[in-house]
Amino acid sequence: MGLSEEIQQTKFTSEKQKALLNLIYTYNTLITEMNAFFKSHDITRQQFNVLRILRGQFPRPCSINVIKERMLDKMSDTSRIVKRLENKGLLSRTDCDSDRRAVEITISEKGLNLLSDTDKKVSGFEHLLGNLNESEAKELNLLLDKIRE
Repeated sequence: MGLSEEIQQTKFTSEKQKALLNLIYTYNTLITEMNAFFKSHDITRQQFNVLRILRGQFPRPCSINVIKERMLDKMSDTSRIVKRLENKGLLSRTDCDSDRRAVEITISEKGLNLLSDTDKKVSGFEHLLGNLNESEAKELNLLLDKIRE
């Protein structure tokens, strides 16, 4: 079903306006499905993103600033997310020996296990783009990159 049918609007001021609304509507559709999945694992998308970043650094620790830079959701309160993950036992925080103001963050075994348990399903989110062939997905990536330039 097309955007016009989904939101029951037939007139747009331009194709660019329609494209923008289409992006927003599609984003919300994708996020809704992802949020439901992560909720079933008692984490948020942002918490999952932090865990993925930490797994990528493992076994080296990571700072809050590195996590912030690599987050997909730039509006997230990284310190609060890290604290919640620490409370769940999914990561550990230790004071940095070389800089007392800095904290080193490392994913825990429990955090690694959670990611391992969710990896197959998360990679399965590709089904959300199942109507696109590889060529169309590549073109979509180019267009999205172009929008952000």
